[in-house]
Amino acid sequence: MKISFKNAIAISLIPQIIIVKWLGKRTDIVEEYYSNALYPVISKFFRLLFGWVPFSVGDIIYFILLLLVLIYVIKNRKYIWRHKLQFLQNIAMVLSVVYFTFHVMWGMNYYREPLSKKLALVPNKDYQDLLEFTERLILKTNESQFTITKDSSVAVKIPYSQKEIFKKTIEGYDQLKTIHPFLAYDRPSIKKSLFSTGLTYMGYAGYLNPFTNEAQVNGLLPNFRFPFVAGHEVGHQLGYSAENETNFIGYLVTSNNEDVYFKYAAYAYALGYCLSDIRRANTDDFDRLMLLLNSGVKSNFQEMSIFWNSYENPMEPVFKSIFDTFLKANNQSEGIRSYNAVVLFLVAYHKDHPL
Repeated sequence: MKISFKNAIAISLIPQIIIVKWLGKRTDIVEEYYSNALYPVISKFFRLLFGWVPFSVGDIIYFILLLLVLIYVIKNRKYIWRHKLQFLQNIAMVLSVVYFTFHVMWGMNYYREPLSKKLALVPNKDYQDLLEFTERLILKTNESQFTITKDSSVAVKIPYSQKEIFKKTIEGYDQLKTIHPFLAYDRPSIKKSLFSTGLTYMGYAGYLNPFTNEAQVNGLLPNFRFPFVAGHEVGHQLGYSAENETNFIGYLVTSNNEDVYFKYAAYAYALGYCLSDIRRANTDDFDRLMLLLNSGVKSNFQEMSIFWNSYENPMEPVFKSIFDTFLKANNQSEGIRSYNAVVLFLVAYHKDHPL
């Protein structure tokens, strides 16, 4: 029986999944031949191709494709209803193409060797070490806040435009590569998302478009958070997919920036994760540590809470659940909770590199 070209593409989805999962167990192969060989070429090509464009090309492509799909479904709804099997075959074919393209363009990075191996870091789960690190981090955060405002009760307002923050983020990577050469970032392609309102309602601060390799930041974010998210998304662009790893890269590039506002943004972001872990473990310790925080720092935390709460909606948990499932399907077993695992890196790193 002769199989049509469309059906062959649709059926190829099954062996694709098998091959990806097999490669997922051979991180050494993925690291050597994809993450350090093929992917850098792909990434630099698309950053060169789209990086100079001042708006998100990927967002426009997404919008056009979504519009075309809606028009097709509405225009052909009767035909689709009468030929359901054929429609499902077409969907399978599209999924097969998307699955292949996604993994070739960026997705195989989910199966590379852990960043901790490259940095020779052993994630530190010791609670006492976490407490001691958090206390030092509070001192650094308070110190940075007071250096900027000269008043412990005043919230920090980062005075830069988003364009200036992108520029300083790129400069930060230039500084970071002197410490970690594998994090060198050239041919930048980092932009505000055209879908920032939608991202905010879904609860997302940014994302990397895997098909155009554009690092996208939610343009509605308060400037207090913008530098860290920019650094995080570039980390994805450099080929690190795990959220705890890109959180750590975002911290490294932002905290090592010479700009005092960036240092404050990094310390405050890391502090939020550490305090969150301590609150889950021991509320007495959490309450004690919160008393040590400058009220200006607390105001910045409250600023972020008010921002996200103002966009809270019934669909946000649905979008978070979808993303959680996506992460778990792509070698991140803890799903969304993997963001918090950055704390293990922070404690281990600063054990050898004291604040």
